[in-house]
Amino acid sequence: MQTILGIETSCDETAAAVVRGNQVLSSIIYSQVPLHQPYGGVVPEIASRSHVEKLPGVVAQALSDARISYHDLDAIAVTYGPGLASSLVVGLSFAKGLSVAINKPLIGINHIAAHLYSVFLSPDAPPYNTAVPLLALIVSGGHSCLVDVQQPGKFKVIGQTIDDAAGEAFDKAAQLLKLGYPGGPAIDKAARKATHADVITFPQGRTNPDNPILGGLRADLCFSFSGLKTALMYQLRTQPVKNEDEVNNLAAAYQKAIVTALAERCGKALANGKHRFLAAGGGVSLNSSLRARLKQVADTHKIPLLLAEPRFCGDNAAMIAALATTGAGVRSDAALSLDVVPNLPIE
Repeated sequence: MQTILGIETSCDETAAAVVRGNQVLSSIIYSQVPLHQPYGGVVPEIASRSHVEKLPGVVAQALSDARISYHDLDAIAVTYGPGLASSLVVGLSFAKGLSVAINKPLIGINHIAAHLYSVFLSPDAPPYNTAVPLLALIVSGGHSCLVDVQQPGKFKVIGQTIDDAAGEAFDKAAQLLKLGYPGGPAIDKAARKATHADVITFPQGRTNPDNPILGGLRADLCFSFSGLKTALMYQLRTQPVKNEDEVNNLAAAYQKAIVTALAERCGKALANGKHRFLAAGGGVSLNSSLRARLKQVADTHKIPLLLAEPRFCGDNAAMIAALATTGAGVRSDAALSLDVVPNLPIE
């Protein structure tokens, strides 16, 4: 059973973890949220500088918490894409140097594939190879896509956002409603306090089948959230909020539009009856309303719902290391010659 050190720096979380098989021995995450809060979003230069400063200590803490040394490792796994180029290069460069220094193999891991695999870190999750074929919804600050998984490691994107990701849409709304950053948890919290969630119906971003951006994907399985933010902006211009209750109601209505769009696309993708499980990973999958709606979708299609544990929903290194234990990723000399790929597709 391999013991692998995972390193993750794709955006604004500096993370390291040690995994043995599917057992997470340690998982350390340094959050940069306070650094980016004044700007209402991630500033790439600030993120990369923070990674440079914090990564050595985060890795050392992960090894210490796991009670192992560098020489107890079998390999090092690191995210090489997708993500912010300036952030990715910090983690990949560190991992390459460490790999050479301690003479351990390097494994390059796809960040989106790791989010998908994060659902299998739960103790009650089925083995990966028995859960396929499955439908996975990956929703985060930078990614929103539906992935058909017919075999472990064999991915096909069947739907995705043609503009903003769901997490980005939440961040923009929170900024407009002055709820703070990050937007997802702030919107979720406000929505739970709403007294009239149906005060307004926001658009759910239906996509025109003739849109060339689709690139052959089915329009009814794709998302579009840029118009949703614009609708909220015009709503606030014409009817400025007067109190916290009105803010909460708008947050609930906005969240409902995103959740409904995501859940309905999952339902349509499951209509062929070929999937054994529905899975959801990524930071937005922690949203309480989305989790409830996805459970309804899974129940309707009489299949189980696989969700990542809350600690593994956001960016983390445990999912990077754990996926590497399955044999996935770019390995051996090819990994040492890897460059970062900011737009790396899951396929």
